Amino acid sequence: MGSIRFGIAINFPLRRFLAAIYLLLIHHCSAQEGECTMSFFDQIQTRSESINSLLCVGLDPHQKELPADQWAASEESRCEAAFQFCKRIIDATAEHTVCYKPNAAFFEALGTKLGNLTLRRVIDAIPDDIPVLLDVKRGDIGSTAAAYAEACYDEKDGLNAGGVTLSPLMGWDSVSPFITGKYADKGAFILCKTSNPGSNDILALSLQQQTVFEKIAGLANEWSSSAASESPTSSTTPRLGLVVGATDPLALSKARKAAGSKLWILAPGVGAQGGDLDAACRAGLNDEGTGMLIPVSRGISRASDPGAEAMKLKEGINAARKAVLEQRGEKRKQPGDSIAPYQKEFLEFSLKEGVLKFGSFVLKSGRTSPYFFNAGLFSSGSALHKLGKAYAAAIMSSKELVDEDGNVTFDVVFGPAYKGISLGALVCSALYSDFGVETGFAYNRKEAKDHGEGGILVGSSMAKKRVLVVDDVITAGTAIRESHTLLQKIEATPVGVAIALDRAEKRSLEDPLSAVQAVARDLEIPVVSIVALPQLKEYLKLSSEYDEDVLKFVSEYRSKYGV
Repeated sequence: MGSIRFGIAINFPLRRFLAAIYLLLIHHCSAQEGECTMSFFDQIQTRSESINSLLCVGLDPHQKELPADQWAASEESRCEAAFQFCKRIIDATAEHTVCYKPNAAFFEALGTKLGNLTLRRVIDAIPDDIPVLLDVKRGDIGSTAAAYAEACYDEKDGLNAGGVTLSPLMGWDSVSPFITGKYADKGAFILCKTSNPGSNDILALSLQQQTVFEKIAGLANEWSSSAASESPTSSTTPRLGLVVGATDPLALSKARKAAGSKLWILAPGVGAQGGDLDAACRAGLNDEGTGMLIPVSRGISRASDPGAEAMKLKEGINAARKAVLEQRGEKRKQPGDSIAPYQKEFLEFSLKEGVLKFGSFVLKSGRTSPYFFNAGLFSSGSALHKLGKAYAAAIMSSKELVDEDGNVTFDVVFGPAYKGISLGALVCSALYSDFGVETGFAYNRKEAKDHGEGGILVGSSMAKKRVLVVDDVITAGTAIRESHTLLQKIEATPVGVAIALDRAEKRSLEDPLSAVQAVARDLEIPVVSIVALPQLKEYLKLSSEYDEDVLKFVSEYRSKYGV
């Protein structure tokens, strides 16, 4: 894999062609060989863009995958069977995969004489424009690490791989030989939070403010910078990526946050290990909807048509990518410009449950409103499930409560007594199930308890933590202000409020602010709602179930009282 060859098809998309040419031109040329080379991760980026894929195909010639008679006959026989097994997959899937990932262990198990030779034979059979990631998980220091690197990379006497997987637990000097010096254009994925359950034994251990795997994710950036300083090239792409299991979306999200958007993540576990593709994409994709490879081995090798299965997987990944980008795109929309899918669904099931009604209703303020909202009527399991999902979607679509890397800006969800208690629990559950976001949950009692744990606070500790308050509506703002005072007394930091409905109407004709705006102003925190009056009006415009009079009355009400 020492050189890159591009075969441009007539129907090759222009922007991908230009991206490939651009990436090719910015990389240095080898004066000795007289040919242009690209760094491993630039090859990954270029290949991904050129074929519109995040699929990585594993080549694992396990004994169970090969004919029993050929395995038992001789080392030569099983090595030939292993080669043909891999060659069949390569020939069938080349147009769909970003890279191939042969696992060295399965080739070593073929035999001491021909196992590695068969691995090199397989690598040589891979088209030159497809990167090879050798899955070896090496981890040693000094001359031993340098010897491992030479065995993996050397074009003449080694395996001629483009990148490797490594264990980082022995530190920078165990990684350095694989991405510096004469191997400055190579790359490595370091084990961060693997897909096996036992990874929690070490990688999930807490180190004060972060876990071991979050520390590793941060080190990948630091070490990439060290490699660039030690062995500079014209490439600015990080030389390290991370291995983070798709089976743990929460860890994947935290690793992405700690690593930033530039590092690539290899996310095994989709398919045979039970990882959820949609959840993994939500947690691991960067802002561009890329930066993550989904490796699949058995799901392809055991398919009757590996090529068709690879195409199906690629399309499934792309569908998940599209959904994630569309969801994130909702954050950039200005309030009132349109109605998001989750808002439309919320309004529909609110109407179905009788929570939201249109008609003529006299409010406590004395105003006659064309609609009425009573969250207490969310009183069935299905309605509460949908309510929690709607809150979670609104929170994750909010630029005030989610940072640029897609991470929430709070640690604990607080539900003020009494209505807020169930709402807070629903929000915590939905954030985790739908977005892989883990937060604490706490609530208060109206009366202090003088036995058991005592006090008025129950649940996760909120001291010195960032807290999101959840309630149904803000009428006067009294409950929210009381919650704010309570949180400050225990040295918690209120960072926002999430509510179901913002009526977005003036408190009085002389006061231009709504109750929600007044809370946001006085407490200096954002208030996020699932829907507001503008979305209600937009829904009526799009709906064929309500006549023009309903829209007219809501529009007139908004014109008179709306902020």
